Amino acid sequence: MTQLALVIDLNVCVGCHACVTSCKEWNTSGEAGSLADKNPCGAEPSGTFFNRVLTYEAGTFPDTDTIHLPKSCLHCEDPPCVPVCPTGASYKRKSDGLVLVDYDKCIGCNYCSWACPYGAREIDEKRKEMTKCTLCSDRIDNPDLPERDRKPACVLACPTSARLFGDIHDPQSEVSLAIAERGGYQLMPEWGTNPSNHYLPRRKTTMQVRDNEATRQDNARGLDAQMERGELNLAAAAQRTQN
Repeated sequence: MTQLALVIDLNVCVGCHACVTSCKEWNTSGEAGSLADKNPCGAEPSGTFFNRVLTYEAGTFPDTDTIHLPKSCLHCEDPPCVPVCPTGASYKRKSDGLVLVDYDKCIGCNYCSWACPYGAREIDEKRKEMTKCTLCSDRIDNPDLPERDRKPACVLACPTSARLFGDIHDPQSEVSLAIAERGGYQLMPEWGTNPSNHYLPRRKTTMQVRDNEATRQDNARGLDAQMERGELNLAAAAQRTQN
């Protein structure tokens, strides 16, 4: 069975939020309908988003790192949000494995949101309906779009190509090969939901820096050190600082 999914490369995600804004724009104008922003610019903003980017600081000074973690519905192969829905509004599409919501059946009871261990569902406060990432099903199903555009909006918008899209059940697909070659992993697999989306881990890179490259020679400390060693006189230092 086909299982469409995202594979996100954490090594090249720069946290630019292009995926967030493109997702919001497309889905507001697409089949999902208008996504509410009751207070988008205030001290306590409130809005409906299918995709968010969480940013964390890791490590301790001076060995710190910034990690960006894009997060949306993981389109689990065994989604706990589906069986708890009392109206059948939440369902898993057999043709491609996408977990979707039938808005005509949704009564906004929040059961699916409580069942989701990833916090991937958001109630639209204006429509009183549950919303979530659809992997832009209205794009990938649209025969009027060129083949290259039949991908989620977030994938097309990513400037670093950190987001891959395809069938993870096809061993020769781009996403399956990336998972196999880079050690792609699922988010919180201990919940037993078998999430389809995978993440490619960050890779540590090392850089050799020479002592004379660690400090700019034209800053105040660099100039002071040069004067102490008799390599630079005060007039020359002042002239270099002004320039």
